[in-house]
Amino acid sequence: MTASIPHIDAVFRLLKKQMVEYESPIVSQKKQDIPDTPFVTFLIKYNTPEKVVKLSEQKIASLIYPVGFYKTKAKRIKEISQTLLDKYQGKVPDQFEELLTLKGVGKKTASIVMVYGHKIYDFIPVDVHVHVIANRLGWVKSKNPDETMEKLMKIVPKRYWYDLNNLFVSFGQNICKTISPWCSKCPTESYCPKIGVLRYR
Repeated sequence: MTASIPHIDAVFRLLKKQMVEYESPIVSQKKQDIPDTPFVTFLIKYNTPEKVVKLSEQKIASLIYPVGFYKTKAKRIKEISQTLLDKYQGKVPDQFEELLTLKGVGKKTASIVMVYGHKIYDFIPVDVHVHVIANRLGWVKSKNPDETMEKLMKIVPKRYWYDLNNLFVSFGQNICKTISPWCSKCPTESYCPKIGVLRYR
């Protein structure tokens, strides 16, 4: 199975070594390593649907600002919290398809909940960073993150599924940027055909 992606073992080994300095809070699983951001602070303080539904949308928005689309996300957070109370006794569903029925929850969010929330490692969460990097490496040829997730799950050995999202997101935020990536700093440049890259540093 590994043979379907040339040098995948080397790529993961190099990324793990390089990304230590950009430690992800999900990878570390240590409270002291979680960044002190408004959204994380909100999640820690209001960590049950019961607590969230008591807040107004305006209050939630002010607590999670400056996260992107904070007003829309505040509305969704309150709606989903109410749904969890009404339909699931305040518990988050542990079925992927059931999560997708929640308003505003797509495959990326559902897979993150399954993997990091429920510890069910049958999915590869894919955001824009994972999508872009997987295409640049030539691992997949896809048009959007959902399609990328489906294709990666067919070709990536399962032993790498848990680490893939954390590594690629951190790598994309710091080195393999969506626009003008730092190829001169990339530990995997010799394995990357730079598909779709128009300019780089």
